[in-house]
Amino acid sequence: MIKLGQKVRDRITGFEGVATSRTEYLYGCVRIYVEPGGLHDGKPIEPQVFDEQRLDQASEAKTGGSGLVPPQRVPPANR
Repeated sequence: MIKLGQKVRDRITGFEGVATSRTEYLYGCVRIYVEPGGLHDGKPIEPQVFDEQRLDQASEAKTGGSGLVPPQRVPPANR
């Protein structure tokens, strides 16, 4: 199973990037949104969506987060 934040590679096209979202459909199809994070001719490369079974984990990506869940905000008391 692909985890969000992992660097992945499509087995067929070789497209590589970070898995940023996962969609699971009613009848079992799981699709992963992959953002490459690079430039082509000075423009950002468009993200792609792949079936999960086509992807292999390339490495752990550094997403910049600490992996910790931020504290919950407490709403102000009614006055």
